[in-house]
Amino acid sequence: MVAAALAFLVLAAAPPIPPVPVAAGGAERALAAWTPGEVRCDGGVVIADAQVRRPLGTLAWRAPNARQEITLRFEIDASGRPISITREGTRFPSNDDIAPSLAVSRFPAKAQSACSVTYTARIEPFASAPVADLVSYSVSPLSGRLPQQGWQRIREGGNCADAPRQQPLNRVFPDFAALPATPGVREWTLIAYDTNASGKPVNVRVQTGTGNKALDNAGVDAMRKSRFTGGARTGCTYPYWRSPETVPAPLMPEKSAFGSAEGCPSAGEWASAPVLRFPQAYSRRRIEGWAVVSYDIAPWGAVGNAKVLAAQPSDDFGRQALQVIQSARAAPSQEGRSGCVERIRFAMEPRDTAGEADAEPITFQ
Repeated sequence: MVAAALAFLVLAAAPPIPPVPVAAGGAERALAAWTPGEVRCDGGVVIADAQVRRPLGTLAWRAPNARQEITLRFEIDASGRPISITREGTRFPSNDDIAPSLAVSRFPAKAQSACSVTYTARIEPFASAPVADLVSYSVSPLSGRLPQQGWQRIREGGNCADAPRQQPLNRVFPDFAALPATPGVREWTLIAYDTNASGKPVNVRVQTGTGNKALDNAGVDAMRKSRFTGGARTGCTYPYWRSPETVPAPLMPEKSAFGSAEGCPSAGEWASAPVLRFPQAYSRRRIEGWAVVSYDIAPWGAVGNAKVLAAQPSDDFGRQALQVIQSARAAPSQEGRSGCVERIRFAMEPRDTAGEADAEPITFQ
């Protein structure tokens, strides 16, 4: 099992802002916001009414004429869900959330084949990047903490960041488990507020968010009930977020559809157990998946000739399944085995609340 920790972030006071680092050639640190283009299927027909989720942002170097893009190919099942997601070419993008964001997108309920979509990165300096994009990155940081220039853009001004720092005396949180969740999407609200001389929040309002009204209202209510050290302050902010609802994997085919050699190891029979590791980018969005792999076993127990026979909803689960099976070792035998087949299921473990860390079980079936 692997724990996927949910980091908790506070938009609080910060030290003086250092100069933006500049790389050779005039590049500077910036925010890359990835945007999907048109979705085309079945010979180039544009799919209308598509709900294509934007990938999470990343930090990047903003250089003259810099351009990043990646194309994904996929199919759409009868329910409108993207499946069989693969990257075009072998180059991996600097953002591992692109394929997962497509996996949680939805289309009109009609089976489509030969679909594609190209994602392009818009690289913005922190001083002009949209505040919502900066807050979204701070809630789900993919490539390091948001630099102080980003925090400066988020803040509304005021004196909340001035020393001495205001400290919470009673931090109230919404009942996250009672709030509606979106499959595969971490929703958030940034609450702005001032405090009066006794440390009571006043003028509490939603500065920006993902549009979850229940979360917005719960965040405002929780902030009104919180209390801080004394001293009138203005321009304070604090984020609340609701973790995603789990996205179940598509149906997994029966093992008999692929065949398997006799005498291959089953779960618990490995001399050296496989390293079970969930694809982190999909754990972040609580996306489940599976893969079917074939492999051989040498007489000395090593696993070799491993191949992916099928994987859903993305070929990333196939790549992860190969790492899992190749990390195992069987007991030595005189002849070894060839043509072994395993189904590997990647499933999120149920949890009691919406904000605790998860463990992801990986099972051989």
